Amino acid sequence: MKKILIANRGEIAIRVMKTAQKMGIKTVAVFSTADRNAPHVKFADEAVCIGKPPSNQSYLRGDKIIEVAKALHVDAIHPGYGFLSENAAFAELCEKNNIIFIGPRSKAIKIMGSKLAAKEAVKQYNIPMVPGIDEAITDANKAKVIAKEIGFPILIKASAGGGGKGMRVVEKESDLESQMNRAISEATSAFGDGSVFIEKYVTSPRHIEIQVMADSHGHVLHFFERECSIQRRHQKVVEEAPSSVLTPELRKKMGEAAIKVAKSCDYLGAGTVEFLLDEKHNFYFLEMNTRLQVEHPVTELISGVDLVELQIRVARGEALQMKQDDLKINGHALELRVYAEDPLNNFLPSVGHLDVYKLPVGEGIRVDNGFEEGMDIPIYYDPMLSKLITYGKTREEAIQLMVKAIEDYHVEGVQTTLPFGKYVCEHEAFKSGNFDTHFVKNYYSPEALKEQTEQEAKIAALIAVKQYIEDQKLLRLPN
Repeated sequence: MKKILIANRGEIAIRVMKTAQKMGIKTVAVFSTADRNAPHVKFADEAVCIGKPPSNQSYLRGDKIIEVAKALHVDAIHPGYGFLSENAAFAELCEKNNIIFIGPRSKAIKIMGSKLAAKEAVKQYNIPMVPGIDEAITDANKAKVIAKEIGFPILIKASAGGGGKGMRVVEKESDLESQMNRAISEATSAFGDGSVFIEKYVTSPRHIEIQVMADSHGHVLHFFERECSIQRRHQKVVEEAPSSVLTPELRKKMGEAAIKVAKSCDYLGAGTVEFLLDEKHNFYFLEMNTRLQVEHPVTELISGVDLVELQIRVARGEALQMKQDDLKINGHALELRVYAEDPLNNFLPSVGHLDVYKLPVGEGIRVDNGFEEGMDIPIYYDPMLSKLITYGKTREEAIQLMVKAIEDYHVEGVQTTLPFGKYVCEHEAFKSGNFDTHFVKNYYSPEALKEQTEQEAKIAALIAVKQYIEDQKLLRLPN
């Protein structure tokens, strides 16, 4: 494998290129006209424009990407995450054109891409699942019968869904029909597939996921868990590894369950098995993400592996060199997704110009970044600027380092999730480890963040005044 095309943009494209470079592999970037001057374009050995800014005219054009790959004699394509990373048709297109797809085979993507097919595949392995129905429905009357059987509250979910789209919590029967219609219409417009299914709503869940890696020689390993319970709009914002609530026994059990899920679809490469953990520490299979995750750096830091390097090696047909017993958790890592979003305005995207953009540096701080000062943030794509990751010997150390790194991260021109990240890290519920996926609903409000920011500004002003008085005293001292 001498040349890899990265079918993505921003921080993940650069992240993949760094590992490829380290392995002596040449890289090809693709870009839309909006990204002509983006850092990932400058970082690659070669770069080709594949279309206009909207992703359906550029980054989602699998045919164009294959065309470029063939013209530049590319051996493999790394899809990153988002865009075409979980597109079975694109994986098939690569296979047909004798280009290695650095990811699972198309069959596994298909199975795990449908929540119902995934449930069917793992059923034979006796993996615990949330009580519910294993078929897609669109009939509200049938839904009422099922809901009564499993008991309210229930969760309506889009079968083809993800990212919280086509998802509705229903507390009582009278709301079921209207919420179901909304979920179906949302699922249809987001995924082109309106089928939904129903399951029991776990009231105080924690979102725990297990990183797996499988080679083509029958070896499947897990690289421990990530805690992903701090979410807004069902999407993760703060992730950490390891979780503060898993015992070694539970970790082993969940790791073994994740390996079975990977085996159920003959998995290859890096994947993540997601579980819900209830307040009694029972875990339930949720879904499998058939790609590298946004939050993979926290796993890399605690396990000492480069997951992208392992992905490339596995795609080249190499066997995994380590055994499960070789893997140990070392220290604690935390990640904040730095989005150009306004936490004071319902986390709505905040597009604009990066007038100031200075990254924090120091031991235990890693920034996977895709932007630079003076750039505009395009409105066409996910508004993530970077991922801020901190690593310490203990959870407390990683949290303290994160607070410091947030303070040293200077952004002007757009609003970001940095103040929200600081709010989370300084909140008692988070520091104690006693929180669930309702953290934002239970503890966060724009008013609370405003109050905290104002309080910090007051303290800073008082310190500055005190320092000024001290300095004046010194100046007035006789020689």
